[in-house]
Amino acid sequence: MSALRRLFNKCLLRPSDFRPSQDDLEVIGAFNPGAIAFQNGVVILVRVAEQAKERRPGLTPLPRWDSQAKRIVIDWEKDHDLTPVDVRVVRKNRDGLVRLTFISHLRVVHSGTGRTIDLIDGIKFFPETDYEEFGVEDPRITPIDGKFYFTYVAVSRHGAATALASTTDFVSFSRHGIIFCPENKDVVLFPEKIGGEYIALHRPNAATPFTKPEMWLASSPDLMHWGHNEHFLGGSSAWDIGRIGAGTPPIRTAQGWLEIYHGNSRRQEDSGIGAYSGGLLLLDAQQPRRIIAAAGQVILPEADYERQGFVPNVVFPTGIFEQGTCMLVYYGAADTYSAVLEFSLAEILNLLYPGN
Repeated sequence: MSALRRLFNKCLLRPSDFRPSQDDLEVIGAFNPGAIAFQNGVVILVRVAEQAKERRPGLTPLPRWDSQAKRIVIDWEKDHDLTPVDVRVVRKNRDGLVRLTFISHLRVVHSGTGRTIDLIDGIKFFPETDYEEFGVEDPRITPIDGKFYFTYVAVSRHGAATALASTTDFVSFSRHGIIFCPENKDVVLFPEKIGGEYIALHRPNAATPFTKPEMWLASSPDLMHWGHNEHFLGGSSAWDIGRIGAGTPPIRTAQGWLEIYHGNSRRQEDSGIGAYSGGLLLLDAQQPRRIIAAAGQVILPEADYERQGFVPNVVFPTGIFEQGTCMLVYYGAADTYSAVLEFSLAEILNLLYPGN
């Protein structure tokens, strides 16, 4: 499969663009941005990751949200009591449970053209509940019935769940709570009811590894109560054998629903985290369970800021904006930066329907 031609590509946001939320923290990532058309431009909801600024010999700082103190506090653990899992995660030797070495919140950013950053305002979406103790991550924004709904990952000692929030102005937010219990991530909503129900793609991640992570599909009458869960798609190639999940929220085209998803290449025997790339799905407009066409690994890590960073070799699509005959796709690069790619819709469809 050939790579999708990049008509435009730019790194939009870097960790240095953001001030830390507390004096004892430092920003290490600004990535995995949700994006949506808003007020004659694009609004971006970006994940900002922070870690402790202080270093203590022989100790590892592990940040968490204290819902009573309403701030981030640091737990200091002895290095010899921890086993590194990867650059992002450590495991406590005494109980086998893991912790993140950083904590994330969301920030609001505005762009007039979708290709540049015009304003980084002070609006923050912070952890708030005990289910968000270890951070809020990876928003996906969908316009539904006059509001902007976004799913996000709520991380806590109970696991990684998916929660739902909404806004009309990206200034104030309404939390609607957990909609997919742990372990479940990469939830994207379709922007309209289909067959009288809302539809979501999600990624359950079972602790018992009968299978590699898969994409599933669910439906709901009200965006809150989800059921009719069924398997949708699993990884089957070298590029998506490690993980597979939804990327951008689906958008309607004349040919059906376009979904840009992600895959990870890590095999069981591999060290490290593996590479993340993007693929294409075209789903039936009335029966999105039916995949009309697919094109795997067409968005690969190429640019320096995609190949080098906190987690190297990552292209992780999370937002999409239709602009005429082109698509602007927003994504996390190397778990460090936020970037945008421009693709031709005609070329996307040609990859899905070769020769047409």
